[in-house]
Amino acid sequence: MFDKILIANRGEIALRVIRACREMGIKSVAVHSTADSDAMHVRLADESVCIGPASSTQSYLNKAAIISACEITGAQAVHPGYGFLSENASFAQALQDHGITFIGPNAEHIRIMGDKITAKETAKALGIPVVPGSDGGVPDTETALKVAEEIGYPVIIKATAGGGGRGMKVAQNPSELEVAFRTARSESKAAFGNDEVYMEKYLQTPRHIEIQVFGDGKGKAVHLGERDCSLQRRHQKVFEEAPGPVITPAQRAAIGKVCAEAVAKINYIGAGTIEFLYENGEFYFIEMNTRLQVEHPVTEAIFGVDLVREQIRVAAGLEMSFTQDDLVINGHAIEVRINAERLPDFAPRPGKVKVFHAPGGLGVRMDSALYGGYSIPPYYDSLIGKLIVHGRDRPEALARLRRALSELIIDGIETTMPLFDALLDDPAIQSGDYNIHWLEKWLAKTYG
Repeated sequence: MFDKILIANRGEIALRVIRACREMGIKSVAVHSTADSDAMHVRLADESVCIGPASSTQSYLNKAAIISACEITGAQAVHPGYGFLSENASFAQALQDHGITFIGPNAEHIRIMGDKITAKETAKALGIPVVPGSDGGVPDTETALKVAEEIGYPVIIKATAGGGGRGMKVAQNPSELEVAFRTARSESKAAFGNDEVYMEKYLQTPRHIEIQVFGDGKGKAVHLGERDCSLQRRHQKVFEEAPGPVITPAQRAAIGKVCAEAVAKINYIGAGTIEFLYENGEFYFIEMNTRLQVEHPVTEAIFGVDLVREQIRVAAGLEMSFTQDDLVINGHAIEVRINAERLPDFAPRPGKVKVFHAPGGLGVRMDSALYGGYSIPPYYDSLIGKLIVHGRDRPEALARLRRALSELIIDGIETTMPLFDALLDDPAIQSGDYNIHWLEKWLAKTYG
């Protein structure tokens, strides 16, 4: 087992890893920018190293600085959290070249799944169901029109190197396709330095269902059920729950088995998430995230496992501490993402937190790096906390979420907390009858 782990991240996820390390008796090293010198992860880690100025490109994305911090502190492994360098194949390879363990999959698996076209081809070869679409990248408008005619409108154009909804456009007919194709390519070029795009059939009312998988890197893998992440704004998740309200035990077992067997075939190591669009009882592969997800706590809640602890264990060469038969769902869990943003336009609103009080009680978990007097820096993501609740069933989880929100106090800044109070009053949320387009329509109707 490792003696010391460096956490190449910040905020609540850095705290999450520090907590796992402390329970395992492992020393933790926090890295931070100059803007984060008073951050909670810096305060709670056993050691800390400043790796650069406020800009993430000069600090949290600075591979050389992070590797130097490992060498200075003697850290034997790096946990990347999510975001930043968590899915950067060259970073994982650089750590390996320096004799430092990357707590995550190997560089080749990150590389394969990081390219949307290669990922789709790999998934198809491994027996995972995929959305009908182009075979690889689409080079020009003429080809795009041919592909659309074959698979049928509407179609969606996506950047091969994309994420977060950038370089993604929908076309309902040929004239829309020509404009959408050009726009998607230019957006992709600006955002990712790569203008390659591909096309897929655009599903009308799908849900976003993701399967949590975990492998030991030695040919064994399990699945930990699904999460429903359909409530999204601009392709960004805001509300996640497990298990999915519309997935049957038989469906869960079938798609989970397919996913677990797929990652076992490639000797995948650590946590991974295979994301699907789900419509009319069918699953269609979107992508695979080769890292811990923001929403991992809902899976931990219903299975009673610590995924970060397990990541560390298998990275150190140990066996997984559970088998598929050990993984039995207990109850229902919901997570809401609290952002420092102004409603209704969701504009970032960093500032000084005057008072912070986290809710408590049975089945309530608050993952946040806030504290009273903390000044949220304007340089990073606006996520400031995740409120997770667990109940014996979905109605109890919803009631517990309402109660926990009433206890949560974040004074001094604007947050998205009022959004969830309003959502909980909607019959569609209470019944679980929603899809990936529902929230955008609800926001337009509610806020105009």
